[in-house]
Amino acid sequence: MRRVLIFAALGEAGTGLALLIVPSLVGRLLLGEELTGIAIPVARVAGIALIALGVACWPGMPLVGMLTYSAAVTLYLAYVGFAGGLTGILLWPAVAVHAVLTFLLNRARLKDQHADAE
Repeated sequence: MRRVLIFAALGEAGTGLALLIVPSLVGRLLLGEELTGIAIPVARVAGIALIALGVACWPGMPLVGMLTYSAAVTLYLAYVGFAGGLTGILLWPAVAVHAVLTFLLNRARLKDQHADAE
């Protein structure tokens, strides 16, 4: 079971990394069409989610996976808002919610580490 989980985690994280770096190519290879326009940032958020899923599926790391997703999507959505000029009505609330989640998840991770050290 552990080997299958690790294989799946690596596959999802690899796909996520590809979506993050070359979303158009992944779209062409998977769907037969290049991704354009708004599909690019959506594909990148999906890539971040797949990377976090890969981390979460790594044996013993679900909290780190959620922390990875929340922190990365906070940074990416903020970047899109500042540099990309894409700003829907829920963009900044989503950035704020993910920033709070990142803080809370990191605090929980630190508590877990402190409890393990005792």
